[in-house]
Amino acid sequence: MKIRVLSVIVCVMAAVNFASADTIRGIGMDFVTIGNAGNAADTGGTVGRGAVSYSYRIGKYEVTNAQWNAFVTAAGAPTGSDSGYSYSAQFTGAQQPTNMVSWYETLQFCNYLTSGDKSKGVYQFSGDNTNPGYFQSIDRDTAKAAYGTIYFLPTEDEWYKAAYYKPDASGYSLYANGQNTVPAADNGWNFDGGSYSTPWDIGTGTQEQNGTFDMMGNVWEWNETLYSSLYSYCVVRGGSYDNSSSYSASSLRANGNPESEGAYLGFRVATVPEPATILLLTLGGLLLRKKH
Repeated sequence: MKIRVLSVIVCVMAAVNFASADTIRGIGMDFVTIGNAGNAADTGGTVGRGAVSYSYRIGKYEVTNAQWNAFVTAAGAPTGSDSGYSYSAQFTGAQQPTNMVSWYETLQFCNYLTSGDKSKGVYQFSGDNTNPGYFQSIDRDTAKAAYGTIYFLPTEDEWYKAAYYKPDASGYSLYANGQNTVPAADNGWNFDGGSYSTPWDIGTGTQEQNGTFDMMGNVWEWNETLYSSLYSYCVVRGGSYDNSSSYSASSLRANGNPESEGAYLGFRVATVPEPATILLLTLGGLLLRKKH
């Protein structure tokens, strides 16, 4: 019996689709799974970045205005005692990436996906959903124990791996298209001013090597990681519609004040556990119930 159960697990595992569309508290989001857990860090690009010891999922696309507006309608606009809560998107198309969002505001979006409360989740705030108060800390482990599946800004390593680590596990490329030379503007990516003077709708460009879109250009994306231990600026990656293509390279590391809100600033969401882990937990639970 044990052998037959394990065989079922292996067969189902082989059929797992590593792209997934989720509906989270009424908000539809597409994710791609980033596997090859335990990969080494990059020795070129930004040296020492990209090593991640676990599998995870990351947004196939940047978060859109439609998704952001659904969150605001359900939970209320992000607010708090820190600065950086004067959000009003400059580019307002429903499928354009949401923009003019501060780091603090993106944390409250992720918390809502996790818990239904802007103040609770991976990111601890001092207040409640109505008035989250001050940002206090990051605690993925406690949130995972409380809520199971958690949603968060990708760390710099998670973001970097999803953009630049080759899916065949052979190392890193300089650009998210899997190449070491950048394509011309408008050839699938929105940078250098090109024919576009605004962020384009998600999915307009070319799919990148790990199944994502727009990790080169469109809008800069907030990362969870602090840029330096010496000061509390946060990493942003990927460049934007009006930046040179060189800003999209793995070697370019930039930062922003967490209170900053700019038309060039957006984000994408990451999550764990990824589908294979969910499947094993589900089958493990079924097996335990069968035993008892």
